[in-house]
Amino acid sequence: MWEKYVLFIDGEAIVIDKPAGLAVHPGSKTPESLEDYLKHLRFGFQREPLPVHRLDRDTSGCLLLARHPKAHKRFQRAFEEKKVSKSYVAVLDGVPEAEAGTIEMALGKTSTERDGWRIVPDAKGKPATSHWRTISVIGGRAVILFTPETGRTHQLRVHAVEGMGFPISGDPVYGRGKGPMLLHALSIRVEREGKNPIEATAPLPPTFVSAGFGDVPI
Repeated sequence: MWEKYVLFIDGEAIVIDKPAGLAVHPGSKTPESLEDYLKHLRFGFQREPLPVHRLDRDTSGCLLLARHPKAHKRFQRAFEEKKVSKSYVAVLDGVPEAEAGTIEMALGKTSTERDGWRIVPDAKGKPATSHWRTISVIGGRAVILFTPETGRTHQLRVHAVEGMGFPISGDPVYGRGKGPMLLHALSIRVEREGKNPIEATAPLPPTFVSAGFGDVPI
């Protein structure tokens, strides 16, 4: 079953097309997670692969897994040294005035009894930078290609609503939460010394297709 989700595989790495609705790690509200299925992603190895980074539960697309601990350390170092490039495609609940731009907005975490925890703009928080451009406008909603420089929790979701003026369609925390969240990790590239880079692109998922965005030129 899991073979159909594999976008890239070699002796060090696997990139899967994570389906929306599946958390990477378990939690109090996510008893089912990718960790329950890692045994099916060994593909001949004795060890289960290890996720190198995270995607939100409702975000689909490219997720990098390391096939052994040494590779996991190397890939984590690649993230720290900014040798990893990623792109995301998102649908916003509106159309920004500009066609492209860069958002530099530090982010921090807040928690209230009513709303629980969420990420908010915070000048004393962690720096976060997202580049974006509009690739299409359909039915009053913009399709945006994001290329983030940093990978903070909920970065694109908060940058969209706070920096661009519109939430990502379907966002249950920062938007109206109507329908599935239309945020997809489109591609990933990881530079490697002495080897070809890891490269993968995930096709737009059924949620984009059913919402009328399946034919967007990317």
